[in-house]
Formats: sequence, structure tokens, C-alpha cells
Amino acid sequence: MDLLRSLPLGLYLEQPQTWLHKLDPRVKLAWLMSFLLAPLLANPLWRLFLVVVLVLLTLIAMIPFRVWRQQMAWLLMLGFFVFLLTAIAPDGLSAEQQPRLPANELAFAQQPATPATAQRPIWLDPRRWLTRDSVDANGERQSEQQPNQQALTESLPQPTAYNYVLFKQKPFLVTRRSLDLGVRVSTLLFTLIYSTNLFLLTTAPEEITAGLETLMRPLRRLNWPVTEIVLTLTLSLRFIPLVLEEVQNLIRSVRTRAINWKKLGFRGAIQVWMLIAERLLENLLLRAEQIASAMKVRGFTSPNQHRVQWHQLRLCRGDWLALLALLGLWGARLIWGSEVS
Repeated sequence: MDLLRSLPLGLYLEQPQTWLHKLDPRVKLAWLMSFLLAPLLANPLWRLFLVVVLVLLTLIAMIPFRVWRQQMAWLLMLGFFVFLLTAIAPDGLSAEQQPRLPANELAFAQQPATPATAQRPIWLDPRRWLTRDSVDANGERQSEQQPNQQALTESLPQPTAYNYVLFKQKPFLVTRRSLDLGVRVSTLLFTLIYSTNLFLLTTAPEEITAGLETLMRPLRRLNWPVTEIVLTLTLSLRFIPLVLEEVQNLIRSVRTRAINWKKLGFRGAIQVWMLIAERLLENLLLRAEQIASAMKVRGFTSPNQHRVQWHQLRLCRGDWLALLALLGLWGARLIWGSEVS
């Protein structure tokens, strides 16, 4: 198992250089924030549209298939199972669903104002002598038109095709609310993870920090340590592959020892994994100490005095086109993507 290939989290694709690599990091950061904020208060169709846009961006950018096939497949599978479980789960509405109008509306409208128990006998009500009703065993008349009215009411078509329950087959029940929740959760999960991974895949850590430093310059007036924050972010992004490498080496070392987990039992397995976690923490602290020592030897005592400018940020023609496309995306979001209340 190679974690650096199966889980390309936070890794930068150096070759080949696609048109996404050549965009300004500030523009890509604006697109990333748009993908993270656009699903908020959006309808399900817009959320699905964002998923399609991310997949099309990956295909149009001509990123190698070996880079994104496994992660996209796992994310799509995870999103599908989350959608399926959320759709068939209870929607959380405790109110019972009842029709707005009674089932027999015509008969309900012609009911007498007085209760049936207080209705007077027919021989005491002269207004009912001329009606064409039948007399029951108790001496009270019953209307002959009631069955016809009930049949007429049942044959009336529904005014709309709305139905709250979309699928009902015991033990599964899919309602409009549960289906909407399933689309929301699954698409949001895919959008958050894959948009961030696509941004890190096509943007070098130094470009990310340079773009953030440019955007955070106004905070220096508030005495914020912008340079220290940017340097810490650069080191943390560079440290992610080292963490994956250490985890991979420890897993390989455990496999080579051919440990019989059945004989160890539950407590023995817990002890072994605790030792592995302790060893992982020691290795990571050792790597961090080595990086700090290397920076001290090279004279990096303070980020303000020893600054290295890796990239010259400048908006080009492609960046302006990307910004115009971003404005079009937000215009479409405000027109068609808003959630209908």
C-alpha cells in the first residue's frame, strides 16, 4: 500500500503543467471560496450542478487519469452511500401528514349545524316532511343522495400532482424532505473535499502562501503577524507528505513482522496500536526538530528578516477570464440557484 499515491491529500502535481497550474493563486483561491460558499442556501439542482462543474474542470484541465481516478471514485461512492442512507432514513418531522381538505368534502359541507344526537325526530320538524328521504328503523330520515355525493367526491381529480411521500415500500420510505437532505449532504461532502483537493493539486504551497500574504496585507495595520502566519502555513503544507510517509513506513513495518492479531486478542491489539501511535509521534517530532535545525543553520531566525520571494504574483489574461467566469457563476447562482421558500 502506497499512501502517497492512494491518498493524494495536500500533494502538488508538478508535472504536467496544466492551465490550472498557470492561474494566479489568488484567482484559484477565489474560485475555491466560491465552491465552498455557493452551496449555502442553494437548491438541490444547483448543488448537483457544482458537482458536475468540478468533474468537468478536472477533465478539461487534462489532469492525468492516474492522479484523480481513485480519489474521485471513492468520493463518488461515499457520496452515493450517504445519499442513499439519508434518503431512506426518517426525515425527522414528527407531525402526521393529513390532507388539507376532508375526504368527503361535499358531504362534510352539508352536515347539519346541530349534532346528530340532538337532532329532532322527523314528525316534530315540518320542514323535513317534503324532502325525498328514507326513514330508518329509529324513525329518522336518511338522504338518498349521500352515496352519490360520496362517489362524485372520490372521482374528482386532485388539483396538483404534489405528493409528499415519493416512495413507500416497507421498510423503506422516501419523502421529499429526506430526498432533499440526501442531495444536500452528499453533494456538500463531495464539493468540500474535492474542490479543496483540486486546489492543492494544482497550486504549489509557496504560491498559496504568497497569495494569502498578499490578501492579508491590510491586517498588518492591526499589528497581526502576517509573515509568521504565512511561514507557519508553508511549513504545515510541506509537512503533510512527511506525515503520510511516516504512516506508510510504520504500516509496512507492522506487515513485515506478520503479527497474528487473533492470538493477541483485543487488549493485545490495542497495546500494539498504542505503541505504533507513540512511535509515529516520536518520528514526527524528530522530523520537526530536524526542519527547525536546518532553518537555524541557514539563518532563518525571523521570517521578516529572511524572506524568500518564490513567485511574482501578476494577473494575466487567463486570470481575468477566470474572474469573469466567476462573476458569471455567481450571477447564475443568484438567479437560478437560490432556494425557493
